[in-house]
Amino acid sequence: MAVPSPTRQQLLLVDDEEDAIEELAELLEGEGFCCFTATSVKLALQQLTRHPDIALVITDLRMPEESGVSLIKRLREHTARQHLPVIVTSGHADMEDVSDLLRLQVLDLFRKPIYHVRLLETLNNLFPEPRMYVVG
Repeated sequence: MAVPSPTRQQLLLVDDEEDAIEELAELLEGEGFCCFTATSVKLALQQLTRHPDIALVITDLRMPEESGVSLIKRLREHTARQHLPVIVTSGHADMEDVSDLLRLQVLDLFRKPIYHVRLLETLNNLFPEPRMYVVG
């Protein structure tokens, strides 16, 4: 059976807090995005291997085993994923984190709890919604 292709991009959401990630996935899927989730850097890398069409990663900065910065460094070292846009979320980022993130060319940093309106604006600018043209 053929699965209809999603109307918008595939996103990978990475956060060790399952409630936060499910809430975000629900919001973004409501906007037409196809979301994959991972609760660790290790699982995120597996998802990226499984789904090569992922167009953007939204990752938490602080996670127990490996940080979001570690994930981004791995992406930047991987030729095929070097330029993959990344948005970082954090409840408590300090200036050192911010300078690391700037060096790693992240697209944006959102404080938690995430202000959804601003996140959607960022995503809509990056991936404009497909327009429906009515000919008549």
